[in-house]
Amino acid sequence: MSEMGWITIESVLKPGRYFLQGNEACTEGAIAAGCNYYGGYPITPSSEVMERICKRFAELGGGRIFMQMEDEIASIASCVGASWAGAKAMTATSGPGLSLMLENIGYAIMSETPVVVVDVQRAGPSTGQATRPAQGDVMQVRWGPHGDHQTIALSPWSVEEMYSQTIRAFNLAERFRVPVFLLTEEAVAHLRENVDVQAETRIYNRIRPQDREPPFGEAEVPPMPAFGQGHKLLVTGSTHDEWGYRRTSSAQVQEKLVTRLSTKVTNHLDEIIEVEEHFCDEDQLDILVIAFGFTARSAWRAVKAARQEGTRAGLLRLKTLWPFPEEAVRQLALHSRAVLVPEMNRGQVLREVQRAAPQAQGYNKTDGEVIVPAEVWQAMQEVIRS
Repeated sequence: MSEMGWITIESVLKPGRYFLQGNEACTEGAIAAGCNYYGGYPITPSSEVMERICKRFAELGGGRIFMQMEDEIASIASCVGASWAGAKAMTATSGPGLSLMLENIGYAIMSETPVVVVDVQRAGPSTGQATRPAQGDVMQVRWGPHGDHQTIALSPWSVEEMYSQTIRAFNLAERFRVPVFLLTEEAVAHLRENVDVQAETRIYNRIRPQDREPPFGEAEVPPMPAFGQGHKLLVTGSTHDEWGYRRTSSAQVQEKLVTRLSTKVTNHLDEIIEVEEHFCDEDQLDILVIAFGFTARSAWRAVKAARQEGTRAGLLRLKTLWPFPEEAVRQLALHSRAVLVPEMNRGQVLREVQRAAPQAQGYNKTDGEVIVPAEVWQAMQEVIRS
């Protein structure tokens, strides 16, 4: 991986251990990554992100700008504009607000605009249960914007990762000039745990053009100029050439552009995808549990309990949901008699897992309550017996 764009800076928070809520840790991670613009609208259960970043920006100063917008449409639109003005921009929302943002997220994909979108999932559909956890937005963040595109979505399982994965979300957004989702749940967002902050933070700053480099082509991830720095910029959601000129009747320009928007992500799966294996060392597992987010915490305890009972159980935790870690799933599933996917939805990740592991079965819960270890353990026993 090229080191261009990477720098190491002194952490904004003093190094040490902090006792934080998940949403608070997300805010501190954003600031550590260099976020200097936040545009948002309050929505449960993400509101603490907005509340804390407003306070912290005021404390820190230094040109950091907070804007409460009139709705979620304006929030994401302002983030796109701020990014093109040179800022590192973020917004936070939940499912209903994310639905409103999707058109402008598609615009950010087409215009190659780095922005971080934090989605604290809650029980739906529609208004649903505003204060209860769920994992029902997995497919929304992947396929919500229309057209052919790639999405990056990260799934933290702890308050510590709400901090570190927010930093990573900004780094990936800047590195690949894409919107990146931090796809978390109410359970993690409102959890309180220790977060260890290091003295230094490694961050990625977007590459600026040298002289007259085109902002939308030639390079796989083109250098990104900012308005106000002397470049004649054309930014559009329509099909465009390397200089931003609309080419809405050209088959060649459309094919070239859409292909590059996809391959700039898919050519770098090893750099983007992260998974974590627990208790997967045996040549053959009785059962492999595949989980993400808060549910992976319960799955870890259930797998550990199963092993104490003599069952050769393993856990594959999906830290990256999109691009989907299909190869990691396939390799472990080949050495597993059974595969279980517990999730707080009706089987959204299960369908992806079954592409690589047709034997996989799901355990699904959509009552607004978290999946607890005993439920995973019982589902594991049923799958093994089936």
